Amino acid sequence: MRISAKGRYAIAALLRMAQAGKDTVVNVTRLSEDLGISRIYLEQVFSLLKRAQLVTSTQGAQGGYRLTRSPAQISALDMLRATDTALFEQPGKTLGADAQDAEAALELVSTKLKQSVEQTLSSLYLSDLLEEAARSRDNYMFFI
Repeated sequence: MRISAKGRYAIAALLRMAQAGKDTVVNVTRLSEDLGISRIYLEQVFSLLKRAQLVTSTQGAQGGYRLTRSPAQISALDMLRATDTALFEQPGKTLGADAQDAEAALELVSTKLKQSVEQTLSSLYLSDLLEEAARSRDNYMFFI
């Protein structure tokens, strides 16, 4: 299983926004520089996040985006459903008409996998990612 670039960028951007604080307006240009991501591509990601109502935008010189909910209320499932639709697509039928039994078995595998992934992602929140990022930062070794 592979998360798309849009999905990864969405998670990284929302993590940075959560680190800044729920009500902090974050500028896309500054965020793209901080993450090393193309500003134009990141704007496309934010368009999807806005459509999913995970962020709101503010116009003007001090404009940007801010989270619509607290990090404890935004799941990884929310983030990836907004930006990585291919991750949740059910595959079409791939076998011939004489292999309906095998096709049914494959569909069961696909359904169980999708349920498992969605259950896992729905139990992982942006607040969990904040904690992991803080732990990772605290464990970083500096050598002089």
